[in-house]
Amino acid sequence: MKKIILFLTATALLTSCSKDKYTISGTAKGFENGKTVVLEAQDDKGMGLIPVDTVKIEDGKFEIKGKVTEPAFHTLQIEGVQGKIPFILENGEITIVVNKDTIQKSKISGTYNNDEYVKFNEEITKIQKPLMDFQNANMQKMQTAQQTKDTAVINSLMKEYTKIQTEIGNTSKNKYVDYANTHPKAFISLLIIEGMSNDPTVDSKKIETMFNNLEASLKDSKHGKNVKTKLAAAKQPSVGATAAPTGTPAK
Repeated sequence: MKKIILFLTATALLTSCSKDKYTISGTAKGFENGKTVVLEAQDDKGMGLIPVDTVKIEDGKFEIKGKVTEPAFHTLQIEGVQGKIPFILENGEITIVVNKDTIQKSKISGTYNNDEYVKFNEEITKIQKPLMDFQNANMQKMQTAQQTKDTAVINSLMKEYTKIQTEIGNTSKNKYVDYANTHPKAFISLLIIEGMSNDPTVDSKKIETMFNNLEASLKDSKHGKNVKTKLAAAKQPSVGATAAPTGTPAK
């Protein structure tokens, strides 16, 4: 019985420790030993990326360990490779398989927020596919029309492009809102709501309802506090507005 209790205690401690830190396990086939992998974060002013940690690739693998207090977007920059690998850094086991030929096709998995980020991106890509298909199908036609100054063809293509773009824009916007409403634990939901709070055309009451539905840890995070500040500001009287005297109905 004592051995069972000790085993369960040890298991609980290991599980607890894994949740309190992150481990990024990377596979980078085709890269030479010694190539550097830089973990980058957004600086506090949002003006650029700063290095957080640097490791070396050995035998096609690399590993980065650390601890964070809340989820945040980070990137990996690999020596000699154009482009970065974006992902959500959070405590837990994160797996990244680097695609040397097409860095944008690198695969990220392992934690809830990264799995959700991948699925969400796939869904948005499907929504936006008709626009990409239209661009690819009509690129040569547009170039020819521009060279020959065929305004009729140019205007026709632009009109059709704008129509598809508007439809996809509306569908994407609905997808963002629906996702945030149905995924209260997802970091992406918080970022969507924060983006909405920056749009003066969106009803602040709608934003507040969506925000209140989020998990407490997200609401107490850096991005969550930013949304709280904006919601509080939205409730303040506008400049020049005069409060009605006590006991006097406002007009």
